[in-house]
Amino acid sequence: MVVSRRHPQDSPRINVLEPWDLQYWSDRWNVPRQQVVDTIRRVGDQVHDVALALGKR
Repeated sequence: MVVSRRHPQDSPRINVLEPWDLQYWSDRWNVPRQQVVDTIRRVGDQVHDVALALGKR
């Protein structure tokens, strides 16, 4: 049985290798996916750090 995950499972990190993960955070923060990727490159993949860098919570 294949399980399709559509949102993070309480992970403190954003997985840039998973398109659904990037899309989830992009939609949640209402920013383009590329902006999420660029921010991760600057501050790392911790959800809290990316949110702060984007001015989101």
